[in-house]
Amino acid sequence: MNALNSAMTSFFDVALMPFEWMGNAAALIVWSGIFGVLALLVFKKISWQRGIKNAKDKIKAHMIEIRLYQDDLVVVGSAVAKVLARNFVYLGLNFGPILPLAIPFMLLTAQFVVRYAYDPLPVTAAETRVMSGRGTLLDIELSAGADVGGLEVSLPEGLKAVSPLVRVPSESRAFQEFVAIAPGEYEIALELDGVRETKRVVAGAQAARSMQPRRVSNRDWLNVSDTNRWPLLWPAEPSFASDSPFRVVAIAYPSRDQGWLPDGEGGILITVALASMLIGALALKPLGVQI
Repeated sequence: MNALNSAMTSFFDVALMPFEWMGNAAALIVWSGIFGVLALLVFKKISWQRGIKNAKDKIKAHMIEIRLYQDDLVVVGSAVAKVLARNFVYLGLNFGPILPLAIPFMLLTAQFVVRYAYDPLPVTAAETRVMSGRGTLLDIELSAGADVGGLEVSLPEGLKAVSPLVRVPSESRAFQEFVAIAPGEYEIALELDGVRETKRVVAGAQAARSMQPRRVSNRDWLNVSDTNRWPLLWPAEPSFASDSPFRVVAIAYPSRDQGWLPDGEGGILITVALASMLIGALALKPLGVQI
């Protein structure tokens, strides 16, 4: 997973550079459109184009039949049944080839999320007294049965704890609240049973190239109950090894203002989906794709 994420990150570092001078929104929309067109070309190669066209033509023919014989209930009923049956065939012919395209769509969206969805943590003056609940919560989830009591967390200079480390052995979790008191990129050190891991934190007005709120474990690479644990969705930091006692280490970054586009992770997902579909739809006829 880490090798694939690293390769994708390196590719998009170069691929997005020529477009980012126009703004993040332009880079997001342009590359979503490029993906939409490329996805159509792949779909054309792996789908049964003749079968899709035949299914669509037969659906149209039965719709005309309903229109022409609307006074004959027997004919209309038969035509409606045929339309429904042909729709199932049509959906099956499209759905199968679309499934493999979900993987590159996920990889593309993950890159956009870690690059454009978040702002760095705000900086708080060192002398400011921060009330409970006003800082950033560090949420650490360990493997089941791990000794939470042995967990050690070290904050670097530039980050200040505003609460003690709270351990919850029954849930194999620990929490600590902190604030950034200086801008920069930091690594929070976590150690348990001789295993040392880190969580990257970015603070201050200057956004980093990429940042992500969660660092996850390779063991959850296909956890269908919680897609937020999938390593492929969080490519900005290496995922924990499968045998690491650390499962998830998370903080919460503020959502970045996307201007006229929707904000946050959901906003990125909506933008990528709509832009790729709209630009792809415009390319259907020029590319001669049946869908």
